[in-house]
Amino acid sequence: MPARTLLSVLLLGMLGVSEAAAQIARVELHPIATTTPTDQQFLTGDRSAPAVTIAGELRIPRSTTQRLPVVVLLHGSGGVANNVATWAQELNSAGIAVFIVDAFTGRGLVGTSDDQDRLSRLAHVVDAYRALAILLRHPRIDPERIFLMGFSRGGGAAHWAAIQRFRDLYGPPADAEFAGFISVYGTCNRRFVDEVRVVNRPIRYLHGLADDYVPAAECEALAARLRVAGGNATFTGYPNAHHVFDDPALPASLRQPRVHVSTGCDIAEAPDGRLIDRKTGQSFAYASAPCVSRGATIGSNEEARRAALEAARALVLAPAR
Repeated sequence: MPARTLLSVLLLGMLGVSEAAAQIARVELHPIATTTPTDQQFLTGDRSAPAVTIAGELRIPRSTTQRLPVVVLLHGSGGVANNVATWAQELNSAGIAVFIVDAFTGRGLVGTSDDQDRLSRLAHVVDAYRALAILLRHPRIDPERIFLMGFSRGGGAAHWAAIQRFRDLYGPPADAEFAGFISVYGTCNRRFVDEVRVVNRPIRYLHGLADDYVPAAECEALAARLRVAGGNATFTGYPNAHHVFDDPALPASLRQPRVHVSTGCDIAEAPDGRLIDRKTGQSFAYASAPCVSRGATIGSNEEARRAALEAARALVLAPAR
């Protein structure tokens, strides 16, 4: 077996997904040349952020169609975990390609759950646009149907990438765009300058209403602000669903005592590009902000998982605009 194919099979096995189950015709591993900015570097467009190469895994499903829709998947604080693998399998089974971005390994990280200061959440936005540039050139990908989807910290990046200002700073040239944005229990408690001016594409927020890790109310309020400003944004809440409700391997409720939680923090962009805790006026950091606590609940909810999957598939498989 060729080394590249063998490596792909081993990776799939590590994620608990067989090629047959996922209906994969081809797996490709792509290097992604990106950067690792701080919040301030990202927000000010500072190009001196350190360069880094991370990895993306493209899974192309069996199909008679030459060009396919694709969903870029941005993982959460635990890295490329079982929920990401499950989404990849389900989307592939629907005839949708997936591009799984591993933002951690190339940066020497395993996770950030217990120390969210290890990596700016905004770095994932840069990664997303670098992934878009790769997929725009791929012969099997429909350039008009490249979607961005993320979970938790990756979910925050998934909807922040729709902000026109960020697209202008980090997006590809010309008029290439993501076809839509899906934030699954994503971070919504940062206020950015000009954040309601978003690209003319659908933005979907899918969130568990029992989430005490990343509260749903923050995303619901943001979706409402975007609609008032003319954006195509909707919020869908799932009753009795905790954070990571989309991982079928989890129990219904599992307490995580060490994870960083910023519930109740009022975080906003300052004129100099810093993110500040508006209650103290100081630069926001998980290690020092008095509003940060530890401990939250995660847990699977099959009804919510299936509903979120249907919502995502409906958006991706809708007729191209």
